[in-house]
Amino acid sequence: MAGVTRAVVALVPAGLDDPARPSGGNTYDRRVLDGLTRTGWQVDERPVPGGWPEPDEPDLAGLDRVLADLPDRAVVLVDGLIASAAAPVLVAAAGRVRLVVLVHMPLGTDQERLVLERSRRVITTSRWTREWLVARHGLDPERIQVASPGVDPAPPAAGSAGGRRLLAVGVIAPHKGQDLLVDALATLPDLDWSCTVVGALDVAPDFAARVRAAGSPRIRFRGPLTGPDLAAAYAHADLLVLPSRAETYGMVIGDALARAIPVLATRVGGVPEALGAGDGSGRPGMLVAADDPAALAAALRDWLGDPARRQEWRRAAAARRSTLTGWPVTAERVSRTLLAAGR
Repeated sequence: MAGVTRAVVALVPAGLDDPARPSGGNTYDRRVLDGLTRTGWQVDERPVPGGWPEPDEPDLAGLDRVLADLPDRAVVLVDGLIASAAAPVLVAAAGRVRLVVLVHMPLGTDQERLVLERSRRVITTSRWTREWLVARHGLDPERIQVASPGVDPAPPAAGSAGGRRLLAVGVIAPHKGQDLLVDALATLPDLDWSCTVVGALDVAPDFAARVRAAGSPRIRFRGPLTGPDLAAAYAHADLLVLPSRAETYGMVIGDALARAIPVLATRVGGVPEALGAGDGSGRPGMLVAADDPAALAAALRDWLGDPARRQEWRRAAAARRSTLTGWPVTAERVSRTLLAAGR
């Protein structure tokens, strides 16, 4: 837009680029901020230390100092991990700077509501999150823009004839449900399968230890992977399994579908939106009830034991692959929202 200064201050959690703690939220922030920079935005990135979303008083004081250093009327994009827990600071600043909150995972707290009410715009990563915020907090839907995660182009995975190579990607924590996957696989000793689990083991260490102890020798826990190592894990996979108890979108679904890998996931949050359907070819995988290892096991048995089902899901995944959008589309949607907030 001619004549409009494209400048934004981005408040993000410290450690955004820590390779030991990869997450969908961190990846989203990095790709969007880099995309804004490439399209001419002046991005002033300010990492904010703290135990977000459970800050202590020094954490809030540090955020207050960062905000005090900003010029009046600055457009400030705040990661929801910070914003949802910092009402005392952000509400006070909302009259001086132009707040835009990027909500990855809504908390549903009064603090979150207060901040979102005082923000000029809100960005969500899924339609499900947008609808949830409207219902929970009574926000004006016209102020909320959906900017779904993009995907990077990738070659289709070759796939094995029997579909035996299962992959799960996500931090090892209760909300990701890896315990449900371990329980489901324990009921399939008669079938030929292997499972690679990718994700940080130190976020919920007690949970991770229990899951690993209950697992089979056929389940390999790789820890966090990024870059070529993560790409290699996808390239070797036949089926992505996402057994989450909660998920606002599920970026790993897009990463799998970009390689025409079918997905077996739980029907929670924005997962159905991320999975979508192939172009006239049906759903590229299957959704099952959350917190139900028996349903997960039944779907896995169907996949492993039925060549026709594998062919059907793979055909649909290849069709869905052609409908995915890249990160430049996501960055452009964020850009439009920032421009609206700055008017």
